[in-house]
Amino acid sequence: MKTAIIGYGRSGKSAEGILKARGDEVAIVDDKQLVVVSPGVRVMSELEFGVRELKARGVRLLAVTGSKGKSSVVKIVSDAINLAGLRAVPCGNYGLPVSEVAQMDPLPDWAVVEVSSFQLETTNLSPDTFEMAVILNLQEDHLDRHGCVEVYHGLKRKLLAMAKVGLELSETPAADELATFAPLLAGSYFDNDILRVNGLAACRLMRAAGLDAAAIRTAFASFEPLPHRMNLVGEFGGIRCIDDSKATSLAALGAGVVMAGLEIRLIAGGLPKGDDPNSVRELLTKRVKKVYLIGESADAFASAWKSAVDCEICGTMDRAVAAAMREAGKGETILLSPGTASFDQFKSFGERGDVFADLVKKEGQHK
Repeated sequence: MKTAIIGYGRSGKSAEGILKARGDEVAIVDDKQLVVVSPGVRVMSELEFGVRELKARGVRLLAVTGSKGKSSVVKIVSDAINLAGLRAVPCGNYGLPVSEVAQMDPLPDWAVVEVSSFQLETTNLSPDTFEMAVILNLQEDHLDRHGCVEVYHGLKRKLLAMAKVGLELSETPAADELATFAPLLAGSYFDNDILRVNGLAACRLMRAAGLDAAAIRTAFASFEPLPHRMNLVGEFGGIRCIDDSKATSLAALGAGVVMAGLEIRLIAGGLPKGDDPNSVRELLTKRVKKVYLIGESADAFASAWKSAVDCEICGTMDRAVAAAMREAGKGETILLSPGTASFDQFKSFGERGDVFADLVKKEGQHK
């Protein structure tokens, strides 16, 4: 068979390994370009390609999608299965490419797959592919790619048809679910009003993998959050500094603001993704003392928010951190929760968070 791989990053290289091992002829195209596909050509995501390979080789699969919190749920479910004595690998949009997992020797017992809306555009799998698939939440995100929220949500919901059990979880959990699972989250990263529903989703996935209550409780108690998700960088002169650089949508920005409490000085902005800045306007009014704006979205965010909250267009991270640290007082919180992609000024949200952390530590020496 002749197969073209469009894009030769880690996922493309992983798919190439499987194709060459079975003797296929592979063509690589690694330029940004427009691809026009005729009706006679099948287009398949790397995720679908890898999942089909894993399924054929007997690996059991769980899937997670949603607008925020996917990676943390994938990580804790994988951690829990490993702690219970089986082998699980986080993969897909977080962790390893699925095709790379399919070439492991030995193969894992479980693959826990984070699935993005981008991947779902070209993914079509049978209803028994995943033991369970969960949608954590649906907000506005990636409208710059998908055009409207209805298309974005529709892509997410495609995943439910690919699982033996498909769940779209409400932001308000049912009473019986809270009674069953909430005690297992006690004292963990997920034990708060914002993340509790994601913790409950993780519990459902762990149960689908056969874990008992004791194993689930152990996993939550030992969980270490991923970087750039509400991570406390430090406290300087009574000022808390929190890195939430992974907040790449306004829905995630809103969640970060709620989790940070009150008396917040917010650093926001970057490459906009098409969601409506007015969606968080009321929340900023209630909780944020001042917003320090950076990146391409600075003017648009200032225009939307300036009548509700004090806004300063700083442009760059160093100016924003310097201004926030200069003006913050004891008991206040400086929160980096950008609500945007990072690619206008940084290589990744990780680099953005690292730069923020370095700057607040440097400024903090003078507090």
